[in-house]
Order: sequence, then C-alpha cells, then structure tokens
Amino acid sequence: MHVALTVWEGRISPLFDATRMLLVAGIKDCKVTESHYELLECDSALSRAERLNDLGVDVLICGGISEAFANLIEAKGIKLIPFSSGDVDEVLDDYLKEYRDVNA
Repeated sequence: MHVALTVWEGRISPLFDATRMLLVAGIKDCKVTESHYELLECDSALSRAERLNDLGVDVLICGGISEAFANLIEAKGIKLIPFSSGDVDEVLDDYLKEYRDVNA
C-alpha cells in the first residue's frame, strides 16, 4: 500500500489544491518500508488525480481540499482522508496506529 501526505514546511499542507510536495510512503504490515518526496507540479484537478494514480497512491492524507479535486481523486479509487493537520511524521504514525487497530 502507498500513502501520500501533502507537505508544507514539515507539516500537512493546509490546502491540497495548492500543495507542491507529497511524501509518499510504502506501507507493509503497518510499517513504513520506504518513503520519498514527490513534486506535484500539475495544477488541474484531473492532472493531480492522475499523478496520484501514476504514483500508485492508495490513500491520500491532506488538509483542506475542494470538492472537484476530492471527487476526481476518489473516482480513481484513492481513499481520501481530508482536513488533517500537524507534523507529517506524526500524522503518518497516527494513521498507521489507527490502520493497525482497525485491521487487527
């Protein structure tokens, strides 16, 4: 599974529509197996949804997001967790803890 988080100065970016950076983490057995940053230079809702799909993203964790962007991302089969905030590493750790509890 691949989880992408929007990043701005080490924190979750406040608005997906304007973010330029993603942290993409590979997850196996509720642990991060690899992670890397990806530039998100495209602007349109469709191109951003396609870019996430091309990166193999299964889950997107972000701050605010407009309805048009959210609809296209979910149409690609990507689970959306919007309105998140805080330090990127802490948000990812919290997601993994919750994922582990739900799938235990």
